[in-house]
Amino acid sequence: MHVKKGSMFGICLGTRLALLALIILIGGQAQVFAGGRKNTSSSESASTNAPVTIMVAAAASLENSYVKELIPLFQQKYPWITVEGTYDSSGKLQTQIEAGLAADVFMSAATRQMDALADKNLVSRESIKPLLENKIVLIKPAGTNPPVSDFQTVIQANIIALGDPASVPAGQYAKEAFTSLGIWDAVEAKASFGTNVTEVLNWVGEGSADVGVVYATDAISTNKVEVIAEAPAGSLAQKVIYPVGIVAASAHLKEAQLFIDFLASDEGLAVFKNYGFSSNK
Repeated sequence: MHVKKGSMFGICLGTRLALLALIILIGGQAQVFAGGRKNTSSSESASTNAPVTIMVAAAASLENSYVKELIPLFQQKYPWITVEGTYDSSGKLQTQIEAGLAADVFMSAATRQMDALADKNLVSRESIKPLLENKIVLIKPAGTNPPVSDFQTVIQANIIALGDPASVPAGQYAKEAFTSLGIWDAVEAKASFGTNVTEVLNWVGEGSADVGVVYATDAISTNKVEVIAEAPAGSLAQKVIYPVGIVAASAHLKEAQLFIDFLASDEGLAVFKNYGFSSNK
């Protein structure tokens, strides 16, 4: 059979175009298949993390930073982990953990309560991080002028609001500072003791007390109080340290460690800084 040269060229070109189309089609299907496998793999990876709820027992002075920012940020990062919190004086939380509180993480406003739990093997000593530093300050109701200019002259006030030194670290620090100044007995005679530092802050803010002692982080959390002075240098034997650790009885050790690692991360420490804390170095 005789085929014209032009016809042969047309057949060859058509064959090449058909082969090219076939290659593109196969390649496209391969990409779709690969993409489908990738999505499935990602979905399967997410589904391997079963929903978990952990309980954090934290000092009352941490509540604002935890509730408003830290917990929401953590849950965005680890959406399968729900974090619930209970906030009170560190001494009360210590007692509750000793009584069997189903907490996974404990963050105290002082090393005393953390060490006590670690000594009883109720907190894993290896997990403890002395994470933050705070300051103790003397405050007054905003807009008032009590006859007090510093810690030394606090006894000029009629009512002094303090955390109960028996269970509230802020109260323990206040007692230590006033004892070092030689005026604790006079202060105690005028003191009204709160069950946690938030209660002390509220008393001063509403004018139920002339002055009070709280953490610097509490003082900047409201415009209802003003700072008179920081505790004098040397009046405290040690810095005000906030340690965090894993409760030994936790059934969610992995998730508890993830939460502590997040708190200690640059992102977590930046949040704490916004609330007046500083990193313990």
